Amino acid sequence: MGHVLIQHLQKEYVDRRHKRRDADDPNECGINCIRVLDDVNLEFSDGEMVCILGPSGCGKSTMLRIVAGFDREYSGKIFINDKEVRGPSSEHIFVFQHSALLPWMTMRENVALGLRHLKDKELMKAKIQEYIEMVELEGFEDRYPHQLSGGMQRRAELARALAAEPDIMFMDEPFAGLDFLTRMKMREEVVNMHEFIGKTILFVTHDIDDALIMGDRLVVLSGRPSHVKISRRLDFPRPRDFRKEPELSELRNEIFLMLGVNYAV
Repeated sequence: MGHVLIQHLQKEYVDRRHKRRDADDPNECGINCIRVLDDVNLEFSDGEMVCILGPSGCGKSTMLRIVAGFDREYSGKIFINDKEVRGPSSEHIFVFQHSALLPWMTMRENVALGLRHLKDKELMKAKIQEYIEMVELEGFEDRYPHQLSGGMQRRAELARALAAEPDIMFMDEPFAGLDFLTRMKMREEVVNMHEFIGKTILFVTHDIDDALIMGDRLVVLSGRPSHVKISRRLDFPRPRDFRKEPELSELRNEIFLMLGVNYAV
């Protein structure tokens, strides 16, 4: 299960560079602090792939870390499957922006980390191979991370995350730093993976096209202090094509304008 409920989420950071200010502006914290998230309310259904967009610095990654349980300094309530989040869970997996593969382990050994709970060694071996093949990395099992391309490292991380069979996957700009063609391939990989496993995925991205092509739900945050500008179910058939879906193309143009770009490229 992967039902997520966010209620009145507010996050502030102390600004140690400036002296205390007494301001009447409701957007000011009233002390030397910066409000990042301002009364965010969201609900995600079990099995949804939710793509979260917003301008740089608006708090997308911060919100992801809070929901994942890594950040406890906030006000509001976060519930996953009707239980309040009080810290990270072994049932949830976080895929970071930059490679988190252990460099002293082979790809096979990295994937095995998600299967440490298995006592049957033969079953573990079969499962490792299953997930490696799922991300099309067979033949590279005994390579170390530095021997893999950036895209292959991303796929290896997906295999490791999937091996843990999480209820929820948190993905924080996992395509960052990838070249265009590799990014397109990874987009396809993640969509196929999601359709296969049917788990809840919260996916932070700066790329509007990624969000519209991949997501079951789109969330757009405003600039800081951030609030929800859009939370919309994307009921478009896959594979999605902006040229064949006028409504999707119009939504794309609307989001470009919403994020301060006067034309869609």
